[in-house]
Amino acid sequence: MNIENLDENIVDEFYINIGKNVKRLREEKGLTQLQLSQALGFKSVGLVSQSELYLKKQHFNLKHLYLISLVLECNMNEFFK
Repeated sequence: MNIENLDENIVDEFYINIGKNVKRLREEKGLTQLQLSQALGFKSVGLVSQSELYLKKQHFNLKHLYLISLVLECNMNEFFK
């Protein structure tokens, strides 16, 4: 596939899917957005809430996903299913 032909919607869908999976796994562990945010060292839920919804194209980076996997005690692969 030629990178010039990639539709930006594909990338958007990728980030949306990751956000949904983080939310699902967080809820399965019984954590609120605030609890996850605090475990990650944030004082507010802004990053977590916006990234779970891909609001304003805010998304988790690899460091966030790694730390979230530690907090949720899951494999990072779970975020990409």
